[in-house]
Amino acid sequence: MDPIEITYNDEVGFLDDSTRDWRSWIEQLLLLAKKHINKDNNLEMSINFVDEARSHEINLKYRDKDRPTDVISFAIEDGEDALDMAAFIDDPDFQEDIGDLFMCPSVIKRHSVEYGTGFDREFGYTIVHGFLHLNGYDHIEPDEAKEMFGIQGKVLEEYGLPLYPDQLDVGRGK
Repeated sequence: MDPIEITYNDEVGFLDDSTRDWRSWIEQLLLLAKKHINKDNNLEMSINFVDEARSHEINLKYRDKDRPTDVISFAIEDGEDALDMAAFIDDPDFQEDIGDLFMCPSVIKRHSVEYGTGFDREFGYTIVHGFLHLNGYDHIEPDEAKEMFGIQGKVLEEYGLPLYPDQLDVGRGK
């Protein structure tokens, strides 16, 4: 399995947790997600950990949502002007920049309590969800949602963070 190069920007000290190697945990989870979407090339991305004020600001500016959120994805290859990656697939040195995630650990923690999932499962759910968005998956249409949440459920199950049965193809549910 080819790597994912992750650049971190931690504005809230999330990665300072001495009880857990979050970088390794995140990388292993995302490598598993990468395998499930059959991406063989090298990837790079950034993960930014922000507070609720910054999450709220980004969510309002870019999504017109007046509240903080758990994750916001900014895909590099989003929309009609997306680069045709086929020309680069055979180049072993090519590294695809898939974009940036802005994650708010305090919102994720609040969701873990509200949904009764526990922090690890909710964090895993959120980061895989954002990663799939960076790779072109969406859940606007029912068939897209079924595909995206199906992949997400399989990744989390295999990683030891299972979803509830009704979440496997409809999202967070409960």
